[in-house]
Amino acid sequence: MTTGYRVRPDALDRRGPLADSLSRVNPRQARVELRYGLPGGAPRWTTCADFLDLPDGFDRWRSGLAGWLRAQYGDSPDRTTAGYVMSWYLTVPGYLAGLLFHHERRVPSLRPEDLAFRMAEPRPHPDAIAVLNPNFACLPDDPAAGTAEATAVADERALAAVLRGRFAAHASRFADVFGPQVRFGRRMLWAAATDALDNALWLAGRYGGDEGAGVLDAALVLDDGPAPFTSGSTLRAVHPADGGPVEWTRRRESCCFHYLLAAGQGTCSTCPRVCPKG
Repeated sequence: MTTGYRVRPDALDRRGPLADSLSRVNPRQARVELRYGLPGGAPRWTTCADFLDLPDGFDRWRSGLAGWLRAQYGDSPDRTTAGYVMSWYLTVPGYLAGLLFHHERRVPSLRPEDLAFRMAEPRPHPDAIAVLNPNFACLPDDPAAGTAEATAVADERALAAVLRGRFAAHASRFADVFGPQVRFGRRMLWAAATDALDNALWLAGRYGGDEGAGVLDAALVLDDGPAPFTSGSTLRAVHPADGGPVEWTRRRESCCFHYLLAAGQGTCSTCPRVCPKG
């Protein structure tokens, strides 16, 4: 998928507390590349703001995905391309925020103009995320508290509220743009946002070597009532019958519609279509 999207000329790589955080966090996960600022030339990169402003941005993304899905599965239903793109886009602010909150107790700006992502090829998913604003919220005992870039808040619950609010603002902008283009209701869009945030915090703990800590972070961030999210954290412990170690799973709030791709694909075991609440 060739984008041709604009790149902010002032989005230059630089060092600072948040750049240092990203350098520390990046090797503690393997899903995407994390960085501060954009590389020279920045091929296949776009800011989230530029992408949301493009009248045909999501149509082009879904068209590129449809071609890849047809090559892999022989089919590309509209609901599946919409479900994939919805999940992938929300992962950009959600996964980044989850990692920085879990490992660094820092929350960056999540405004669309302050984030960028790179589109992979041939499978058109975000494979790198860049932060373009050096400012962040943190705790009072953060080593960078008191610097020009940092805004200290009272405690972890307050920092979780900052993360929740910033992510919700970005997700709301996405829903306003993407919602009219697909056959999903508002609840489905916010269900996907809930999944993105809950899953990001869980994965941050798992990849970082302390899955339980990620579960606790997910509960903390999604603890202050569901609205506009569709639930609190749905993570739950599974105790194997053979007495093995506890495993964690969660019920998805949204559906990716992968089961529509081809006969025999089946429904995910965590899909809300088959996984009961509670």
